[in-house]
Amino acid sequence: MQLNIPHKFTKEAAVARVKSALDEARSKLADKATLHEERWDGDTLHFDVEAQGQRIAGTLAVEDHAFNLQAKLPMMLRMFEGKIEKMILEQTKQALG
Repeated sequence: MQLNIPHKFTKEAAVARVKSALDEARSKLADKATLHEERWDGDTLHFDVEAQGQRIAGTLAVEDHAFNLQAKLPMMLRMFEGKIEKMILEQTKQALG
């Protein structure tokens, strides 16, 4: 799955917003998901998370005017890729808007 999500922030402000949103999500989802990896390499977040037996890994690159999300979905979730993309776009607008 690949998504390009526009934003209106500087790259530094966008990275700060992502980190803040992750901190908030981590506390809310602590008992529902397992975070196997959360590593920043410059402006790119590498992640690997497992929830409800499904593991999703990928990257979120913060660019000048967009977030570039690339994630590998497990076979079971691929049939819901359109719904997942829509949900991610809605959540991104709320969390980072």
